Amino acid sequence: MSLLSIHEIEQFLSATPPHLRDIVLELRNLVAEVAPDAAEIILWKGLTYYHPARGGPISAGICQIGLHPKSIRLAFIHCVFLPDPHHLLVGDRIAKRYVPLTSFEQAPWDDLRGLIAASARFDPRSLPQNAK
Repeated sequence: MSLLSIHEIEQFLSATPPHLRDIVLELRNLVAEVAPDAAEIILWKGLTYYHPARGGPISAGICQIGLHPKSIRLAFIHCVFLPDPHHLLVGDRIAKRYVPLTSFEQAPWDDLRGLIAASARFDPRSLPQNAK
């Protein structure tokens, strides 16, 4: 995985409360575990992960870790194609939804790993309308 440096992450998270910073760092670990070929960039006030061999942050997006004042949002641009048996994804947008996280201890880590893994496997190029 093409990760940002520790210095870049520390700078990016410098104003983030410690309890939310811990959530971000664990989510980074999950992405690295299930998508070792992912690229990590700072984009749209968050950490964005995508498959550079497939395209850019939107077309080949895996997920985004968004920083918000009282929560972290694990967002998925291709959420409509992801299994969500526990209905964790919220939001009123069709294309992008998220899982709000406010507590490390209460986060559904196994379910989050499953969403990240499903998103990492999904390739929008496989859809009939995108076939060439």
